[in-house]
Amino acid sequence: QVQLVESGGGLVQAGGSLRLSCAASGLPFSSYAMGWFRQAPGKEREFVAAISWSGRSTNYAGSEEGRFTISRDNAKNTVYLQMNSLKPENTAVYYCAAILTTRWGSSRADDYDYWGQGTQVTVSS
Repeated sequence: QVQLVESGGGLVQAGGSLRLSCAASGLPFSSYAMGWFRQAPGKEREFVAAISWSGRSTNYAGSEEGRFTISRDNAKNTVYLQMNSLKPENTAVYYCAAILTTRWGSSRADDYDYWGQGTQVTVSS
């Protein structure tokens, strides 16, 4: 059974930082690219960042490039999202997701194969 378990969310003041983690089990982790998405109340789920199976390639939503960094540790089956200079508009539930490496590069939520349960990030002004 595939499981993706996010952690690291919480309440932070604007300008602060958080590091999200997503631990994967039940799948060949190095065969999957990984992504982070988020969903704010009343809004659609949106792409945040993705990383290739090796970690050598990354992709970001334009609004977050330069402030967010995605990384992975294949030895630990874990993907991370470092978020700096957080803004109130970054408040959302953040989800990690897995996509077969042959489809790496997609920013469409529907293309991803597995999803975590999400972790809440709240940025106060």
